[in-house]
Amino acid sequence: MLRLENISKSFPQRGTVLDNLSIKIDEGDSVAVTGPSGSGKTTLMNIIGTLDQPDSGDVFFRGSSILQMNPDQSASYRNRNIGFVFQDHLLLPHLTVIENIMLPVSAFKLGDADYSDKKEYARMMMEKTGISGLENKYPFKISGGEAQRVTLVRALINKPSMLLADEPTGSLDFKNADILGNLLADLNRELGITLITVTHSGSLALKMKHHYKLEDGKLKI
Repeated sequence: MLRLENISKSFPQRGTVLDNLSIKIDEGDSVAVTGPSGSGKTTLMNIIGTLDQPDSGDVFFRGSSILQMNPDQSASYRNRNIGFVFQDHLLLPHLTVIENIMLPVSAFKLGDADYSDKKEYARMMMEKTGISGLENKYPFKISGGEAQRVTLVRALINKPSMLLADEPTGSLDFKNADILGNLLADLNRELGITLITVTHSGSLALKMKHHYKLEDGKLKI
C-alpha cells in the first residue's frame, strides 16, 4: 500500500533527521514508530501525509508517487485517503461536536442524501467510540479523552484507507490513553484501515502489529 524509498530529510538547526530511510507498509497493517523527541517521527508522518517534502527519495501510495503530485492532487490524496489524529485535538471551539466531526465532509460537494448518510455514519462511529450523546456539546464542555475520541471520529468520517496518528495519547492520562489505544487497534482490525502511529508510549506501541524505532535517521525493528 505504502512504500518509502531512500527518504532523507535535514534541517539547518537539527541536522539530518531521516537518513536514506525505507519501509513498506501493507494494506490493513498497524505500525508504531517510537523514538526520542527530535528524532524525526513527526517529520516522517508529515512526509507520508504530503504536509512536508523530503530532500531526496520517493513515497509511493498504491504504486503511484505522491511526491510528483501537484497541490490539487496532493489535497485530493489527503482528503480521500488519509485521516489525521494529533496530540492536541484541534477541535474548533465555536462548533459543536457533530459540526467538528462533519468538517472534513465540506471538502466534497455532496447532495442532501449523501450528506445525511455521512451524518448517520458519524453517529454510528460516535456510538462505537463511546461518545454518543455528545453531538450537541461544545469542546469546552467535554473531557480531554472525549475530545480525542471526537478527533478520531472526525478523522474517520470520510472513510480513509490510512490513519496517521501523531502522539494520539500524549495529552491523556493513563486510563484515557489505554481506551484510545484499544480503540485504534480495534478500528484497525474491524475497518481494515491502515494505521501508522508515532508515539512515546510503549503500551500503545505494543497494541500495533509492527513496532519500529527511529534511531539515527533509520527505522529499526
